[in-house]
Amino acid sequence: MKIAGHTMGTPEYSLPEAARLFREIGMDGIEIVVEDGYKSALPQTADLAAAEETAALLADLRLETCCLTPYVSDFNSLDSAKRAKAESDLRIVLQYARILRSPAIRIYGGTLIAGDTGGYDQKLDNLIDSMRRMGDEAAAAGATLALENHFSTMTVSATATAMIVKKIDHPAVGALYDQANLTFGQEEDWQTAMDLQKNLIRHVHVKDLVFKKPGARFVATRVSDVNKEDRAIASRIPGTGVVPWPRILDRLTREEGYEGWLSLEYERRWHPEDIPDASLGMRQGCAYVRGILDTLAMIASAT
Repeated sequence: MKIAGHTMGTPEYSLPEAARLFREIGMDGIEIVVEDGYKSALPQTADLAAAEETAALLADLRLETCCLTPYVSDFNSLDSAKRAKAESDLRIVLQYARILRSPAIRIYGGTLIAGDTGGYDQKLDNLIDSMRRMGDEAAAAGATLALENHFSTMTVSATATAMIVKKIDHPAVGALYDQANLTFGQEEDWQTAMDLQKNLIRHVHVKDLVFKKPGARFVATRVSDVNKEDRAIASRIPGTGVVPWPRILDRLTREEGYEGWLSLEYERRWHPEDIPDASLGMRQGCAYVRGILDTLAMIASAT
């Protein structure tokens, strides 16, 4: 497994600055946000020149692109125009993926705010249809669409993610395993989540948290992030919270045979009050994950 830095963690840095920081920290790759108006991102509006410049920089730094992360989520919309726009936006990201040779694209599993049950079956059909169609295009670009375990989407839980990925049944569509999201969303524990998503995981997000309001009801009213006043948790540097990464990575390595990327989705963009600048926090998190992998490698070689 290789370690990447996610540019969600570098809101104060330009994309080139973030890439240089990740290389200096000792990371192997980068996960790049695709969104207009965010400093540490490629634009969602088609800018192939920017993608080509980024590809050249990353080649010079010997840093691989592991994933692209757009913020479109209307793949399940009951409005056909919104679905078409989401697919059009994803096609721009697929152009970037070809240029950057990104093996994965993070996908929101549609939009489904908690409590919104209207038209669920049709929304599910729309998501499946869209992912099958876009899966064909992703395969042609050499990429996999990875549906993230994420609140306010149809893939909010490992149970839902596994069910939907299996229904899509496309070789270029898999799951993005995010145990921190499952934990703070009060979904499955890590053992159950991995059991459910066995053989489906194509990308992994690494982050950590602590509960500041034990037992508080989880609330989210949009897809990308959670209102500060509704958060029952606080973000933490990996290794300083409640997510048992040594046990998770041990199982991914020894039992699941996962050989993909571990992306540090350091949530400083949304919660800068919780965690320090990436030059400190992502450095510490990378060292922590690298230490786990080194230990697991030593154990494996001894046996």
